Amino acid sequence: MNSFFNQPKFESNLAIPKAFKLAIKALSLISTQLTLKITSSLFAKPIVFATPKRELGMLQSSQVKKLQIQGTSKNINVLSYGFSDKKVLLAHGWSGRSTQLYMIANYLLEQGYMVISFDAPAHGSSSGKSTNLIEYIEAVKAIHYEYGPFDAAVGHSFGGMVLMNVQAECSAFKCLVTVGAADKVSKIFYNFANNIGLDNSFGKKFIARFEKKLNIQLDDKATSIVAKKITIPALIVHDVLDGDVSVSCATSIRQSLQKGALLITQGLGHTKILRNKEIALRIVNFIKQHT
Repeated sequence: MNSFFNQPKFESNLAIPKAFKLAIKALSLISTQLTLKITSSLFAKPIVFATPKRELGMLQSSQVKKLQIQGTSKNINVLSYGFSDKKVLLAHGWSGRSTQLYMIANYLLEQGYMVISFDAPAHGSSSGKSTNLIEYIEAVKAIHYEYGPFDAAVGHSFGGMVLMNVQAECSAFKCLVTVGAADKVSKIFYNFANNIGLDNSFGKKFIARFEKKLNIQLDDKATSIVAKKITIPALIVHDVLDGDVSVSCATSIRQSLQKGALLITQGLGHTKILRNKEIALRIVNFIKQHT
């Protein structure tokens, strides 16, 4: 089993250019505060990727509405795909977009579900240049209050972490699926610091800066922690070669769930897994079984 989980991983989808790493490393030797300011700004800004042609069908067939996030000046772009009393919410990951889970959405439509998807704050056509976990959680709550109740929700990566937090706080869904979801929030910060060439001592300062800004303890939002409050059926999907989020996160999350199931794949990485027909069908079948 250990050899299965320790195979070489795919390269991260959010790799940092070597030149930037060298520049940040040099800056850290001159000014820790300036380095914190620059890296914090970079960390909070999603990377913008063009929408692939394969996703345009969903985009062009959806109704679009702007929805304001309570307590902020930001609006999110919400897609309504199909029409039914049975609704499923899809939540993309960091630097993703509303149509990224299009294959799952298409299979849900075939089974009579209506799909609600959206661009998270500072993503896609939504407003803002930066965002964070708390703001994303509030965005999902706003969608739940506007479009709910939902039969199910599917979240990829950061979106899976967000959905788990929402369910733990307000019981928004009847069942839940995560794909490639991270666990400890602090680990995301440490990984980012390491990826830009800085060590864990900088990572601690990096975390402290955000905890002070958001007035929270980041790991209180860890997926495996909030999962202990979740009583609905949940399917945790993860690939062993995921280069962005370790598969160990999936096992930790599953162990915290009362009604959890684990689906481990091999060779699909962090985003290709969303375009695998077999996995998409298994996700939809899980939702059908529990709604």
